Amino acid sequence: MKWRVRKEGLRPDEASKYASIRKRVADELPDLIARHQERVAISDQLQQLCEQLKAAREAKGLSLAAVSEMTGMDRSAISKLESGQRGNPTMDTLVRYADAVGKHLVVGITD
Repeated sequence: MKWRVRKEGLRPDEASKYASIRKRVADELPDLIARHQERVAISDQLQQLCEQLKAAREAKGLSLAAVSEMTGMDRSAISKLESGQRGNPTMDTLVRYADAVGKHLVVGITD
C-alpha cells in the first residue's frame, strides 16, 4: 500500500468530521472493552467446564470412543471440545456429554 501525503491540511469540514469520529470511538471504547472482557470471561468459564467434563470422563475410566458411543457424538468432536478447539458447543452437546459421564449440567442466570 502506498501512502498518500497531503500537501495542504484538512479542510474545516473534514477536520470536524474526523474529530466527530474520534470522539465517537473514544465514547464507545470503554463499552467495547467491557463487552470483550465479558466474552473472555465466558470463554474461560466454558473452558473450565470442558476441563471438568474431561476430568469426570477420566475419573470414570471412560475412553473418548466410549463417550462417543454413549452420546452419539463424533470422537474427534469430543476431543476438540475437551481441548478447547471447539469454542461454541451447543447446550445439547454439553448435556449429552455430562450425562454420559454421570454428571448434570446446571445453568443459571445473574444480573
